[in-house]
Amino acid sequence: MKMLMGVALLAITAAGQTPAAQTKNADPWKPFQFLIGEWVGEGGGGPGQGGGGFSLQFDLQRQVLVRKNFADYPAQDGRPAVHHEDLMIIYLDDRFKSPRAIYFDSEGHTIRYTVAPARGGLVFESEAGEPGPHYRLSYTPSDQRVNGKFEMSAPGQSEYKTYLDFSAHRK
Repeated sequence: MKMLMGVALLAITAAGQTPAAQTKNADPWKPFQFLIGEWVGEGGGGPGQGGGGFSLQFDLQRQVLVRKNFADYPAQDGRPAVHHEDLMIIYLDDRFKSPRAIYFDSEGHTIRYTVAPARGGLVFESEAGEPGPHYRLSYTPSDQRVNGKFEMSAPGQSEYKTYLDFSAHRK
C-alpha cells in the first residue's frame, strides 16, 4: 500500500510540474547532438584555402562539451604556411540559465560566447560587453555534413563580414 501511494504521489508531482520545471528536466545538450563526434573539414576565407578538423566530446561527466579544432593553410601569395589550433569549452551557465562557451587559440585569442539554437543549427556570438571586434560562429547540419561560418564585425559596427566558410564530414 505504501509503495502504491508513493508511485501515485510521484505521478501527481510529475504531472503538476510547471513548464519551467519540465524544461529544466529536458536535456540541455540536445541542440548540440548533431555536432558531437569527430569531423574532417575543408574551407577557405581570410587565411586562404585549407583543411583541418575538429572534435566535440562530452567531458566532466557530461557537465561540459570540449571542442578541439585545428586548421592547416599552405604557403600562399608570399605568406608562410599556417597551423592553427583552438580549444572551446561549452558549459551551462547557472547565472544566465543558458549555454555559454569560452574559446582559446594558438594565436593568443580568448573569446567568450553566448550560444543559441538558430535555423536548425547553433550560433556562437561573442558577448556584447567584450572590447574589440565581435565574432559569430555558426554551425548548420546538412546531409551527413556540417556547414560552418566564422564572421567578424569591427568595433562599434553591427554588420558582420564572413572571414571563413567551411564544411566538414564525420571522420
